Amino acid sequence: MIQIAPSLLSADFSRLEQEAADIEAGGAQMLHLDVMDGHFVPNISFGPGVIASLRPKTRLFFDVHLMISDPLFYLPAFVKAGADMITFHYESDADVGKTIEAIRSSGVKVGVAVKPGTEIAVLEPFLPLLDMALVMTVEPGFGGQRFMPQMMPKVEYLRRWADENGRPLWVQVDGGIDAVTAKTAAASGADVLVAGSAVFGAEDRAKAIGAILQSAGGVF
Repeated sequence: MIQIAPSLLSADFSRLEQEAADIEAGGAQMLHLDVMDGHFVPNISFGPGVIASLRPKTRLFFDVHLMISDPLFYLPAFVKAGADMITFHYESDADVGKTIEAIRSSGVKVGVAVKPGTEIAVLEPFLPLLDMALVMTVEPGFGGQRFMPQMMPKVEYLRRWADENGRPLWVQVDGGIDAVTAKTAAASGADVLVAGSAVFGAEDRAKAIGAILQSAGGVF
C-alpha cells in the first residue's frame, strides 16, 4: 500500500494545526517532520517543541526525520515530543548501531536515511533492524528541489532486499515528489512518499494527495 507523508516543512507555520487537519482530511495518514540543525544540513527548521505542541492536535502518524549531526544525543527529546518513528542519517556523527538500538528501546519505529552521494549497500548490515529505509532524491536541507531519478536503483535495491528476505520494510523516498515523479518512485519499489510543496502548495490538499496516490498506483 502506498502512503503519502506530506512534509511539514512546506506548510504555513502560522497555522500548523489547521494544516495538519487539512492533510488528514485529505487522506494522508502520516506527517513528515524535517528537523534540521543548521550544521548537518545548511538550514534550520524546528525542534521538539514544535512537534510536542502539534502532537495533541492531530491523529497523524509522526514521521520524524532528523537531519542533525548528533541524533543519539537529542533522541529522548523527540521521543518525549511524540514521534511515532524516528529516522536519522547514516552520515551523521552518531554510531549507527547504537542509535538504532536506542530508538528501538524507546518504543518508537526506527529508520535510517542516506544522502544522494551515499551508496545504498552501506545499509545492508542494518536493514534487519529497521522499520524503514529512506532514500533522499534531493540533497537534504531545502524543500522544492528537483527529483533525482538516478536514485531509483537504491530504491530497487531496498525493495529487492525486503522481498528476498521476507521483511516488512517501508521504503521511503523524499525529495521532489509530485503527481509525475510518484509514479517513478512507486514503480521502483517505494511505498512511502514524502511530498512537500506538491501537497501544501496546493489549494485543494485532498485533490493533490489523490493525484499523487493515483499516479503511484495507490488506493484513494
